[in-house]
Amino acid sequence: MASAPLLEVFCSVQGEGPFLGVRQVFLRFAGCNLACDYCDTAVKPEPHCRVERIPGSGEEELLKNPLGVELLEGLVESYGRVHSVALTGGEPLLHADFIRALRLKAPLYLESNMTLPEEAAKLRRRLSFVAGDFKVREVLHGSRRSYEEVREATIASFRALRSTRRRYTFCKVILPKRFSAGEVLANVEAVAGYINMAVLQPVWQRPPPKQELLALQAELLDVVETRIIPQTHKVLAMR
Repeated sequence: MASAPLLEVFCSVQGEGPFLGVRQVFLRFAGCNLACDYCDTAVKPEPHCRVERIPGSGEEELLKNPLGVELLEGLVESYGRVHSVALTGGEPLLHADFIRALRLKAPLYLESNMTLPEEAAKLRRRLSFVAGDFKVREVLHGSRRSYEEVREATIASFRALRSTRRRYTFCKVILPKRFSAGEVLANVEAVAGYINMAVLQPVWQRPPPKQELLALQAELLDVVETRIIPQTHKVLAMR
């Protein structure tokens, strides 16, 4: 039976992107193939997964890793009505085979760094929403892959999980204090035909100057619908 290591299972609201505020069950998978310098999430696999049965209670139950498909399906259904199930991490595409085996009533909402195109292709018929990152060079200092490799893999992943009548795909660009506007423009142009929208998300701890954000948005609006949306769950002190 398929199984996967998870860090957390909980119910909350989406804090990023155009689906801000929708109620979701979050499945936070362990492990990541990148090392972005802004990342605020511990992704190393743990012996146990933390499960919050009552949303917002802070009371957690520990379940031994890895979790099986049937167990996880039961956990998700126990939260009741939700907009979708957020597959997050870490990098959930590392567990594409496990995700493909899940049978859930709610639609699947993938949050991914979009650098594993072969794994992304495995899920093209299962996903209703894709929140895909396009990394800027400045945040990948710890990565073992060259920026050019990451960029090409990202474009290929967006192509595999492109927006369709049944799937809403958007590109999220996380922006540190310093970045190349020309690079961001070229990257979004490369995937514009595959997405519904681009979202500029300033890094919470060290956002870029407001004028630079607005100037970049103005340029991108000639390419695709573009919004500036921060991480609102941090404002609300929610995860």
